[in-house]
Amino acid sequence: MDRPGPGSGSSFPALIRKKRDGETLRDEEIRHFVRAVTRGGLQEGQMGAMLMAIRLRGMDPDETLTLTREMVVSGRVLEWPDSWQRLLVDKHSTGGVGDKVSLPLAPALAACGCKVPMISGRGLGHTGGTLDKLESVPGFNISQSSEQMRSILECVGCCIVGQSEDLVPADKVLYGLRDVTATIDSLPLITASILSKKAAEKVSALVLDVKFGSAALYTSLESARTLAQSLVSVGSQLGICTVAMLSKMDGPLGQRVGHSLEVLEALQCLEGQGPADLHQLVTTLGGSLLWQCGEAGSVGQGAARIAATLADGSALGKFQAMLQAQGVEAGVARALCTGTEEQRYQVLGRARAQEELPAAQDGTVQRVEALPIALVLHELGAGRTQKGQPINHLVGAELLVTVGQRVAKGSPWIRIHYDTPELSNDQRQTLQGALVLAGSEPFLPSCKVAEVVLPQGSRTLEELSEEQGLGSSQELLCSA
Repeated sequence: MDRPGPGSGSSFPALIRKKRDGETLRDEEIRHFVRAVTRGGLQEGQMGAMLMAIRLRGMDPDETLTLTREMVVSGRVLEWPDSWQRLLVDKHSTGGVGDKVSLPLAPALAACGCKVPMISGRGLGHTGGTLDKLESVPGFNISQSSEQMRSILECVGCCIVGQSEDLVPADKVLYGLRDVTATIDSLPLITASILSKKAAEKVSALVLDVKFGSAALYTSLESARTLAQSLVSVGSQLGICTVAMLSKMDGPLGQRVGHSLEVLEALQCLEGQGPADLHQLVTTLGGSLLWQCGEAGSVGQGAARIAATLADGSALGKFQAMLQAQGVEAGVARALCTGTEEQRYQVLGRARAQEELPAAQDGTVQRVEALPIALVLHELGAGRTQKGQPINHLVGAELLVTVGQRVAKGSPWIRIHYDTPELSNDQRQTLQGALVLAGSEPFLPSCKVAEVVLPQGSRTLEELSEEQGLGSSQELLCSA
């Protein structure tokens, strides 16, 4: 139980001690740790101790690359037809409040001819998980074999699934432990977790939405940039064309937070409607992927193609087809994708109580803090405090105001959906603190994307657009 394996020369407690003391682990030591995790050869306490040692002491780039590679080969690597290779793409977000981007993005990319084998996760900490959102749809099955994934990609072009037992099993174990050991924000663990799944998917292009701000895992732009650079570097060394976008996560993305409510908002986006910030992020991330895989000459051209699929209904059609391919009855999928909002509520359900809170004063909305909202919803049952815990898909919040908007004292600014427990006075007070008002004039909110991280360095979207206009576009995707 306590020995890593032949030739390693150290017991597992010694390996934990070595990393705890800030030393560098050799390739074979990392390999034996990952294999032991996969085969059940470690106690949960030992795994937690190693995760904490990595969180506190870090890993150098070579250690991080080795950890990622060993996690990839801990299980099966997916295989696809050669004709798909250039079109296999995926996106990953480091997690945020109200982040439902994957739901409209995957079918929009499929409508553009891409193949999107998206392997997603559940909620970590205060952030919601894509799988949890989709499981609010009756009948949706996140468990698909590699053969089923291939069949869905052939017919639909996209699928959103959970990790199977044989796909990156080491990450499946460690991912669940990170949530309960306060190691969610470890740079090498995030890098290895994200990229091991993407490498096992055998995608050719990957865009990463790395969040920063008060409700993100990394609060500062600088720390998020460091993570993005790690992801782009390791992704490129794994042979994946990798780009990261740094996007703000101080306020919720869109106007709805909570699993079933976010499905409703994703459907609005798929109809070419809904909040402007969600539409912009979906089209920008999708536009980058189309550029990365050679289907568009620039991010801007790719974004226009994604927007067209949202406007003409082709992305919505792909989403409906994906729902049916993953177990949703045809009538349910049709009601969700073509019905009114009330018909959609009939499918998804509605929480027992809805309560609106009034603005405490007149003013212009400077920001809506996402973290207090997320923490209250977590307490009301929308999140987990331990691995495997059930969640309430109906708990959520609707923002009734937008940043830059003028509001009057007493007008409702948020609607909370809850069952049991009841919304408490302390929670109401916490929520009221999330609305930040000032006496300024109304204004238009800024773009969510602050920077783009490429193998050739960081740029703003404007700088990238200028360079792409000069015709050196594809060279930017090559490592320096």
